[in-house]
Amino acid sequence: MSRSVSAALTELSGRLAAAGIDGAPREARRIVAAAMRVVPDRVTLMQADPLEAEAEDRLATMAARRCAREPLSHILGLRAFFDHEFRVTADVLDPRPETETLVAAALDAPFERVLDLGTGSGCILLSLMAARPGAQGVGTDISAPALAVARENARILGVQDRCRFQRADWFAGIDAPDGTFDLIVSNPPYIAAWEMADLAPELGHEPRAALTDEGDGLSAYRAIAAGAGRFLAPGGRLMVEIGWRQGPDVLAILGAAGFGGLRILPDLDGRDRVAVALRGSTQG
Repeated sequence: MSRSVSAALTELSGRLAAAGIDGAPREARRIVAAAMRVVPDRVTLMQADPLEAEAEDRLATMAARRCAREPLSHILGLRAFFDHEFRVTADVLDPRPETETLVAAALDAPFERVLDLGTGSGCILLSLMAARPGAQGVGTDISAPALAVARENARILGVQDRCRFQRADWFAGIDAPDGTFDLIVSNPPYIAAWEMADLAPELGHEPRAALTDEGDGLSAYRAIAAGAGRFLAPGGRLMVEIGWRQGPDVLAILGAAGFGGLRILPDLDGRDRVAVALRGSTQG
């Protein structure tokens, strides 16, 4: 006899909690909804219903993956970020709420041409494109599979005609004239190699190269600072996500490269999250 949706929810919530997952009841509801192929809000209305065999099979597979600490976004294939949902795979960094700080800050001033370095899923660039219908953007990544995910997300959001994606290692390989962009954004790998062992198990399912530089966590900022001035238009903005303890180091790197207008913006938890700089008069 089939068990009820309510029983499935209770059992899965307990399993997730035992696996050390915060917010187990909420995640259980999302997984059960996905197994039933309904929106999560419908689950509350269906708790007395029997769970069909096919849904039970899908649930068993998804539950095992999540209890093994595979990210929920990989299991569901989607992650909500800013005002949209983005396709997510193991080839890209899982978009995180703190990165929305960068998007919101970028939208505080006008821009027409945006470069997103290490675009991954494209969540930063595409959120900006969707919010500014007149803007044009370029997203780069060293990973071809990541670029495929970004292109698909651009198509889903309907901004593909205003975005171009190309493979590049920071500024090496970017096909654009000097001074092309009035905004450069990036969420680079900023976790130091020695910090990786202490991270949540879910991060083991994400591309390591998107998380760490295998060094002190600052090499990406050195590369970005060295090349950004050439591609920024006069007065253009550079905005990068940072680790919450990296603010002074990143500002020092940007300042030494000739950038001005240096400041740090906090995320919603009050932690340093975004470094902002302007193209200085000594650059380009």
